Amino acid sequence: MSQKLIIGTRGSALALCQANLIKEEIEASYPDLDVRLKKIKTTGDKITDVPLAKVGGKGLFVKEIEEALFREEIGLAVHSMKDVPTFLPEGLHLAAITHREDPRDVVVSRNGKRLLDLPRGARIGTSSLRRQSQIRHLRPDFEIIPLRGNLDTRINKIEKEGLDAVVLAAAGMRRMGWENRITEYLDPELCIPAIGQGALGLECRVSDKHVNPMLIRFNHAITSRCVRAERAFLKRLEGGCQVPIAAYAQLRDEERLVLEGLVASVDGNRVIRDGIAGDPEQPEMLGLDLAERLLAQGADAILREIYQ
Repeated sequence: MSQKLIIGTRGSALALCQANLIKEEIEASYPDLDVRLKKIKTTGDKITDVPLAKVGGKGLFVKEIEEALFREEIGLAVHSMKDVPTFLPEGLHLAAITHREDPRDVVVSRNGKRLLDLPRGARIGTSSLRRQSQIRHLRPDFEIIPLRGNLDTRINKIEKEGLDAVVLAAAGMRRMGWENRITEYLDPELCIPAIGQGALGLECRVSDKHVNPMLIRFNHAITSRCVRAERAFLKRLEGGCQVPIAAYAQLRDEERLVLEGLVASVDGNRVIRDGIAGDPEQPEMLGLDLAERLLAQGADAILREIYQ
């Protein structure tokens, strides 16, 4: 009898697409393994009429899936890394972080206009305070419309709600095969991506002697270092979906890990941004150092104001 592996995933079209990518890779490497998907509805999926920042943010899209891991209903969870809290429950860990898709944000606009070419007062839809604050900093005249729902739902709101554009993650659009709908890729100089954006995290029980060895080959070393630096930055700042925090790491020259980070006020009036470069073998130290640098420049005041 073949061994079975059940993968837990959210039920959205994008989440299923991502879980199927991992399923296919595992099946290709372990052809005798019976791999199946189990759809799990998370708190974030159930609450669709309230902005994430007002719900709490942390763990909204992973909690129920992690509970299924503890109950051993599933052996593996596939998450978008940008949804994974920096503190994992004891007994669970990220066994692998996959090769990163394009981490940038993209614009899908009604008339094919780039973000900065849109007219004064343009209505821009986004589900993220991080995007909202950076867009407002660039164009204070824009009206920001909070969006919730799956990727296709948010795109359809351009017509349904008369939006001029929506800002989304490139990775989701590309994985769904919707590149032709993208108007513009936003350079990180304009809009720093979310922590972990574009990467998938494979979470399992620390004690699982069957699944852990299987996942080692799916860990992408460069992506893992970059995401670990970004997550260390976020962890030090104790941020979640309710705080405009962004970070993006890249490996350059195979000898330097370059990390850029940002903390902003919700209205975009105050943006503290800086960068740092260091040893790629110590990504967490790099993230902590950059966080301390931003805190010293005044990020602590912005964070205190938001948390209070």
